Amino acid sequence: MSSFSMICNAAVTAGVVSGVIAIIVGAILGAIIFKIVANKKLDNSKSNAVKIIEEAYAEAKSIKKESVLEAREEAQKIKDEANAEVKERRSELQKQEERLDQREEYLTKKETSLDNKTEQLENEKAQLDENRQVLTNKIKEQEEIKEQMLARLETISGLSKKEAKDIIIETVTEEAKKDAGIMVKQIEDEAKENADKLARDIVVTAIQRCATDLSSETTVTSVPLPNDEMKGRIIGREGRNIRSIESVTGVELIVDDTPESITISSFDPVRREIARISLEKLIVDGRIHPARIEEIVEKATKEVDKIIKEAGESACNDVGIYNMNPELIKILGRLKYRTSYGQNCLKHSIETSIIAGLLATELGANVAVAKRGGLLHDIGKALDHEMEGTHVSIGVEQAKKYKESEAVIHCIQAHHGDVPFHSVEAVIVQVADAISSSRPGARRESFENYIKRLQQLESICNEFKGVEKSYALQAGREVRIIVKPDQINDNDAIFLAKDIAKRIENEMQYPGQIKVVVIRENRITETAK
Repeated sequence: MSSFSMICNAAVTAGVVSGVIAIIVGAILGAIIFKIVANKKLDNSKSNAVKIIEEAYAEAKSIKKESVLEAREEAQKIKDEANAEVKERRSELQKQEERLDQREEYLTKKETSLDNKTEQLENEKAQLDENRQVLTNKIKEQEEIKEQMLARLETISGLSKKEAKDIIIETVTEEAKKDAGIMVKQIEDEAKENADKLARDIVVTAIQRCATDLSSETTVTSVPLPNDEMKGRIIGREGRNIRSIESVTGVELIVDDTPESITISSFDPVRREIARISLEKLIVDGRIHPARIEEIVEKATKEVDKIIKEAGESACNDVGIYNMNPELIKILGRLKYRTSYGQNCLKHSIETSIIAGLLATELGANVAVAKRGGLLHDIGKALDHEMEGTHVSIGVEQAKKYKESEAVIHCIQAHHGDVPFHSVEAVIVQVADAISSSRPGARRESFENYIKRLQQLESICNEFKGVEKSYALQAGREVRIIVKPDQINDNDAIFLAKDIAKRIENEMQYPGQIKVVVIRENRITETAK
């Protein structure tokens, strides 16, 4: 058993040794093969490197050659440009030298000319000094001769120097006054012609561009009835219905013999409108008793308040004003039911505002202030039956209350000339108010007032000294004055016309303008026998 083990151990040992030897031999062979392959790759790499270097050298040589050529071309181009620039500058310098030479020659001639003129002026100055001395001597001689002549005149005429001077002054003054009168008339005629033409163009343009409807109402309202039996129902048993209507609305109902009609009378136009609407609703409804009357009047009041507000807003929109206090808009809307000489006050205010804006545009004034002042100038008339004072003072108070600007307040305050004008916008509002009020058909004037105005106009003219007779013509738009020729001369007639016009302006209230015409003539009559 031990021999067999030994043989086995020997066999194993021999196998291990053989394996080790085989591994060593394989490793050596692998190293040899790797070296051979590596040497072959190295040779290939060297060959490629040499080839790449040769190609790079050739390419670099080509690039160098091209760069040298480009550099030479660029250098030649720069050289050519520099030569051209030098040539151009030389040409310019040569031209400047020529201009300088010409200017120098011109200045030399100018200097020579100035020297000649200086010498000539010095000679003339010397001559003038000599002439001045001669004139001075002659003036002295003239003064002496004048004194001698004055002395002789005083001796011959028997007048002293002062007396003669007074006579001359009086004569010159009279002539100067005559010339001044003629000149004043010429200037006035020319100024009036130009001013009238310009003003007429501006006003006509404004009126043409302002297209407002004419609206006239009365201070009483008539309500039509379907039949005369309705009068009894409105009056009611023992008059309770009519008393209820008058108590709730604050108006007076006039039931007379007028067929199928009943009249509402009140100084308050808003109450009158509420009563009218209430009566119309009651007539349609047919149920007329105190409770129903109160209900209908309450609805009519709300309806009229709505109409007033809408009327105020519509007026503001019509003239282009969008930032007014809502309470002031309501007061403005009340003018819808207010009239003045038959002219609707709201329509009049809108028309005045539009005309004022157009005039302000033509004259370069503040259009916004003029339009706002024109719209609010009669705002006091909406409350003048409720508050004490004139419509101007009430309007100013309301404008201040609702924070209107000072410029607008002044337009309201001055539109009737109660205070002096401080702005052109105030004058524009006053003119626009007069245009709207005086245009044909805008207002109705009672016959009595018309006659009184004409009588007052003639009376004012007749009070002036030298007036023989006066006549009001063209519905009071013109007055013709016949003067006594022995008391009023042509120059005095000019000043008489101005004085009469000024007094008419101060004492009378009238729409538009009044033309004053003074007529002076001499009539010599002789009878042949």
